[in-house]
Amino acid sequence: MGLRATKELLSGDVLFSEPPFAAVVFDSLADKICHSCFRRQDKLQRCGQCKFAQYCDKTCQSAGWKEHKLECGAIKAFGAIGDNFGKAPNENIRLAARIMWRLDKEGGVMSDMQMTSLDDLENHISDMPEDDLKELKVDIHNFLDYWPRNSKQHRVDDISHIFGVINCNGFTVSDQRGLNAVGVGLFPNLCLVNHDCWPNCTVILNHGNQSAVNTVYHSQMRIELRALGKIEPGEEVTVSYVDFLNVTEDRQRQLKMHYFFDCTCEHCKGHIKDDLKMGGKEVDGVKVPEEQVKEVTEYSLQMLQKMDKARMEGNYHEVIKICRECMEKQEPVLADTHIYQLRMWSTASEVLAYLQFIDEAADYARKMVDGYNKLYHPCNAHLGMATMRAGVTHWQAGKIEVGHGMICKAYAILQRTHGPTHPITKDLEAMRMQTEMELRMFRENEYIYKSMREAALKNQPMNMMNEPMAESVKNLFRRQKK
Repeated sequence: MGLRATKELLSGDVLFSEPPFAAVVFDSLADKICHSCFRRQDKLQRCGQCKFAQYCDKTCQSAGWKEHKLECGAIKAFGAIGDNFGKAPNENIRLAARIMWRLDKEGGVMSDMQMTSLDDLENHISDMPEDDLKELKVDIHNFLDYWPRNSKQHRVDDISHIFGVINCNGFTVSDQRGLNAVGVGLFPNLCLVNHDCWPNCTVILNHGNQSAVNTVYHSQMRIELRALGKIEPGEEVTVSYVDFLNVTEDRQRQLKMHYFFDCTCEHCKGHIKDDLKMGGKEVDGVKVPEEQVKEVTEYSLQMLQKMDKARMEGNYHEVIKICRECMEKQEPVLADTHIYQLRMWSTASEVLAYLQFIDEAADYARKMVDGYNKLYHPCNAHLGMATMRAGVTHWQAGKIEVGHGMICKAYAILQRTHGPTHPITKDLEAMRMQTEMELRMFRENEYIYKSMREAALKNQPMNMMNEPMAESVKNLFRRQKK
């Protein structure tokens, strides 16, 4: 199965938008994310019955009640059973139950715009390795404990099919910033779009609007499939299931393990850009010896594992110590497009900004974006978001010319990938106007601009950056963690 364009499409055009058939918040973020709009909030209101679901306010709770109504009693009952006392079932079980309740009530096709039924989607259960099959059996056992006796009962084969569909088609849901994965959902039409490592479309989550006083103006959370460039009639529509910032071998392994197919796209067949992603530095036409590049690459991989562990533990000063130690060995040897060096620069810039070492954070952010520009598609959403973050960091560091340039470039990318009405694009437009005004002031009188900026920072210190998150949105679909 797959989808093809029926007419000519241009960059930024929306091919279709689709609300989730069902979606749930990750277990690990259940008390930090609104279970209705999937926005991250400092203070959430807990459901008074199940004590599990959390909402921004009464508006979100009312909007989410249709899906939570049956779930609420089931979670409460599940948490009263023996070893499950006080617990809720995992995200896959909660999502499967929401899907089954909706199927029972409304059937498998929700509207004329839905191009496939859930019955027709692949579950790949026959392709699963033994360990995954064991986990599937555990999930089904727990699902049967969770599923209410007064709801319609289903055959185990039907339940297994839904879990299989979730396993290979569960879409990663992001928070309102668009950077961090916070949940998983099922979008039937999206499941029909095939993979290409260098795709002609991108998928963006639009959280909609539930904040208007009048519910008439509320809009639903939905995904939007947008063209990245010109698409001819009859051309297949594709998206990337995995992040291109991996070498061919790693992408192939991920696709085979998670989605059970071998990619035969041009970038995989030609190993395009693999030489840049694992390359050594070249100085005055002389390349660093391959043996030295290999040695530093292996060392970098070990340090990345240490860094990830420290980051997960929230030990950010240790993260920076590891980054600096590793980058000292990387920079004389590895190319500025080497993916392990890019990961170090990315993490260092984000964590240093959080710790308020803004100037140093800006330097690493610039290096990261320069490398990304040589690897990613020019309209890649990850490139746009990274460029936005780098632009904001430069702006905060007082490097207004570079900051404004990056923000303008990010705005041009996100206009196409997210659209002009997306909240992130609107925020970026406000930043662009602000930095443009500051840049004019800077060019008219640099001394006065810097004096005013210093005085403003003394009176109102810069806000702390958001805490770095361990799970960023990189892959399109998401499987349950082992």
